[in-house]
Amino acid sequence: MAAGLPFEISSGPRTRPAVALTFHGQGDPAIATALLAEAARADARITVLAVGSWLDEQPAMARRILDGGHELGNHTQSHRSISTMDADAAYQEIARCAERLKQLTGTAGRWFRPSEAMDCTATVAAQARRAGYSHCLGYDLDSLDYTDPGPDAVTRTVLDAVRPGSVVSMHFGHTGTVAALPAILDGLHRRGLRAVTTSELFS
Repeated sequence: MAAGLPFEISSGPRTRPAVALTFHGQGDPAIATALLAEAARADARITVLAVGSWLDEQPAMARRILDGGHELGNHTQSHRSISTMDADAAYQEIARCAERLKQLTGTAGRWFRPSEAMDCTATVAAQARRAGYSHCLGYDLDSLDYTDPGPDAVTRTVLDAVRPGSVVSMHFGHTGTVAALPAILDGLHRRGLRAVTTSELFS
């Protein structure tokens, strides 16, 4: 699937009528469950980059995400500023989350996204590779949902800028994101775009 792709990825093929909605995975599990329900209603697939400490607290969410046809990846163990860490500390952040994913699902997932950063520094990239990840997943569209601007603003931010192949950054843990998702998915559908997992986007 990912053969031939660069290590740093922020968008997919512009020729495919699909986008990847990627979610930073942490926060209230009830909000996450509601978001997954909205995705299911629209037959959409998403990618969740899970924080390891969240999985420690909410282990059942890992299987719930995968059972919905979605994808899980690594968003570090504690969601601290990984770009400021030395190599050993960065490796521990990535490897501990990878191990938790393996314990819960049998795999560490295909994708790594750095915490508190859009891109991997050279140090973080080296440690991600050391932990077994072939790709650092960035994004080309930030929904800004974590600023809680309200669902209408989140919807506009996404739909005004989305293009075929976009990788969109969104977040669990925000009720405005759940409220915005139906309109976002409807808007994508009207543009002829499908919401797929990141692996599907690059398949």
